[in-house]
Amino acid sequence: MAKLIVSDLKDLEGKKVLVRVDFNVPIKNGVISDDNRIVAALPTIKYIIEHGGKAILLSHLGRVKSDADKKELTLKPVAERLSELLEKPVTFVPENEGKEVEDAVAAMKNGEVIVLENTRFQDIDNDFGKRESKNDPTLGEYWASLGDVYVNDAFGTAHRSHASNTGIATAMKAAGKLAAAGYLMEKEIKFLGNAVSNPVHPFVTILGGAKVSDKIGVITNLIPKSDHILIGGGMAYTFLAAQGHKIGKSLFEEDKVELAKELLAKAGDKIVLPVDHVAATEFSNDATHEVVDIDIPDNEMGLDIGPKTVEKIQRNLKRC
Repeated sequence: MAKLIVSDLKDLEGKKVLVRVDFNVPIKNGVISDDNRIVAALPTIKYIIEHGGKAILLSHLGRVKSDADKKELTLKPVAERLSELLEKPVTFVPENEGKEVEDAVAAMKNGEVIVLENTRFQDIDNDFGKRESKNDPTLGEYWASLGDVYVNDAFGTAHRSHASNTGIATAMKAAGKLAAAGYLMEKEIKFLGNAVSNPVHPFVTILGGAKVSDKIGVITNLIPKSDHILIGGGMAYTFLAAQGHKIGKSLFEEDKVELAKELLAKAGDKIVLPVDHVAATEFSNDATHEVVDIDIPDNEMGLDIGPKTVEKIQRNLKRC
């Protein structure tokens, strides 16, 4: 691939390497229930530290809306699990900006790893607003100032223009510093690049996630290449609202309904949406749920696809 990747970085001895990883793992009461994303980042982290680099890891975790969220969304349990997987100490820094961070970085020895606190803690308690999620350039510049090299290995957030990816990369380029893709990013780009550039038909795309706005470019580019685009997750409810269906209290983007109508018109019958749902009155593991048809009652929200939709998806995939 044409992009610089982490294995192209041969001179890492003593270099401070900022690594944007995706450690957005499920945690409840400080216990990680699935560490796959942490495991997926290990090859990149190991390459850096085995070549004498100092790995400074940044990641978001969950959606931080208030100070009350911080206790449950700290990256401390992630740093502890990473230490177990690497079989070496990992320093957790309970801040991601300021003197404590700078002192921790300055004290690093070659081959050491530190994890900075959740980048989305920058989305609250400041005058800018969502500094991370809205890509405050001063925050990206600050984080870039901590490192000599930047490696992005967070494929799951690569489509977002956040301070910890776009902001840092922009600042690194302006400062004449290297930026590269990690092994996970390289793997995903190679796989998707080949699949999208040379699709074998029938070619079916499956899209999920919460926001239509995050996937506009993806959907637009895939419409002419895909035989069908199967849409689930929270974004499905924006499309269903665009079709005039009742979505109850389901997550959706009201300001993107018109855009969803345009995409539906452009795609014709290529876009496949849920025809039934698993719905409940609240988003909770303990909530009583039921399967409802395409229209969701006003007091309920769609939380998953229903059995009819599963069968519909299976029929589409069996043609591939």
